[in-house]
Amino acid sequence: MTKRTARLKSHNEGHDSKVRTLFHEVTGWDPVEEEDREQRYVRKVRPQSDNQRLLMEAIQGHNLTLALGPAGTGKTYLAIAQAVEALESGAVNRIVLSRPAIEAGESLGFLPGNMHEKLAPYLQPLYDALNERLGAKRLKAYLANGSIEIAPVAFMRGRTLNGAFVVIDEAQNCTYAQIKMLLTRLGWHSTMVLTGDPDQSDLLEGLSGLSVIAQKLEVVSGIAVVRLSDRDIVRHPLVASMLGVL
Repeated sequence: MTKRTARLKSHNEGHDSKVRTLFHEVTGWDPVEEEDREQRYVRKVRPQSDNQRLLMEAIQGHNLTLALGPAGTGKTYLAIAQAVEALESGAVNRIVLSRPAIEAGESLGFLPGNMHEKLAPYLQPLYDALNERLGAKRLKAYLANGSIEIAPVAFMRGRTLNGAFVVIDEAQNCTYAQIKMLLTRLGWHSTMVLTGDPDQSDLLEGLSGLSVIAQKLEVVSGIAVVRLSDRDIVRHPLVASMLGVL
């Protein structure tokens, strides 16, 4: 047993000596471009670019904010982080998150299970962001007592959302009529953030209403429209490079 342990230790030491970073030593690329950039959980989310800072300030200073920009710019994450902060500080009584239940270019067909199980694949990105900010235990408790509600766009008609922080995600997959319906759900003492990428709509061409709505609301006082760009992408550096040519 001792000899076997010694052999395993020797093998592992030899293996470790051959391990090399895939990118940094070969190409000079480092996924953490800034030495002080936070990769672990932080209690207070901080912006990584000027436009992200503008978005956070817009959310804090307006009851309605529209955040438009390419994938990976942190639109949804920043909105949800602000929502969690508002809930835990007592500024709002609940969080309402919504997104359209539309497949990304392919049909999933019949999905088994009850209503919540059928909708889970479409709403999973929202659960992921909440889980990162709150942790599984607290998120489960908030969902159970109704402090956090996640629902598809189709379930929002006829509601008045008072004392709530509302995040409408993937708004580029909503028609003009749907976005108009969602915006008019805003009630007293509430904040609403609409996020989306006009260039990645899964609707037929001309059906998405996000760009038109943003242009019309940009001149309305009390409403903030923040446009993020490729420079604000915080995913892998190749994402920005690809979006520049695709």
